[in-house]
Amino acid sequence: MIEISPLQAEDRVRWEELARGYKEFYRTEVSEDEYERTWQRLLQAEDVFGCAARLDGGRVVGIAHYLFHTNPWSSRSCYLQDLFVDVAARGHGTGRLLIEHVAQAARDHGAARLYWHTKQDNQRARLLYDKVADFREFIRYDYPLD
Repeated sequence: MIEISPLQAEDRVRWEELARGYKEFYRTEVSEDEYERTWQRLLQAEDVFGCAARLDGGRVVGIAHYLFHTNPWSSRSCYLQDLFVDVAARGHGTGRLLIEHVAQAARDHGAARLYWHTKQDNQRARLLYDKVADFREFIRYDYPLD
């Protein structure tokens, strides 16, 4: 059985293993300091939030990070920033449960929408995403600020 709950201090090592897997998949380099800063922010749960999928109440097999923001057209939106499930735990509904947990958090915080991005070729994840959400055909661009 998979249970979803907020990240706890004792999840630090396993969280970083999964976070590193996520960053590796997206070919994103993060410094040790950035992992530590992000972990502290997730534990504070003030501007960014995190949850863990626990197998039988124990081992963390998936993580999600999310945040809330305003936009010109609605008072509040929820952005699912990161979602990652251990390769060995995929195909058992873990990703769906993490999304549903974030969706409930969005409702609880009065968000008008929940959205996320993924790579176009992330076929495995998109199989799930196409079942639980609407694909809006947007393409994202990143403008370098440094």
